[in-house]
Amino acid sequence: MAIGKQPDVGDEGDGEGGDSIFAEINITPLTDVFLVMVIIFMVSALAVQVERNQEKKKITQEQVEAEQEKRSGIKVNLPSGAAQEIDPSKASLVLVIPIQGDVQVGGKAMKDVELDNLFRIAFQKDKNTQVVLKADKGVQHGKVVNLMERAKSSGLTRLAIGTSGGG
Repeated sequence: MAIGKQPDVGDEGDGEGGDSIFAEINITPLTDVFLVMVIIFMVSALAVQVERNQEKKKITQEQVEAEQEKRSGIKVNLPSGAAQEIDPSKASLVLVIPIQGDVQVGGKAMKDVELDNLFRIAFQKDKNTQVVLKADKGVQHGKVVNLMERAKSSGLTRLAIGTSGGG
């Protein structure tokens, strides 16, 4: 008897007698199971990939914050915001304003007179110098405004407030 054929009732010429076994395999349910498994694997792979991308983004953000902390020498708790990034190719003067203590530039604490001189020198070197104020969330608003006014009085008009990403 041939595979896939049902034996005829009167077919006794195949040498097996009349009691042959039905030998057809139905692969439709097997195919359905495999297709469902493929879909599950595709969705799982996509979820894993999205999670990895978020993890990489978080690590990159942490590295940027660590690098900024190294440059400034002090860690401040910046407010969050979604503004565009400042162009790093342009000259910039980064002021770090901690909750307690003096304003710092490049990790060095500066008094008011030193800051005024620094603003004047920066303006003389490049009139388009950007002043970036990285103030801790807890710093009084008046202290930040005072620094902005002093920078403006020295001629520096490009002022920016530093924030942590994700506002």
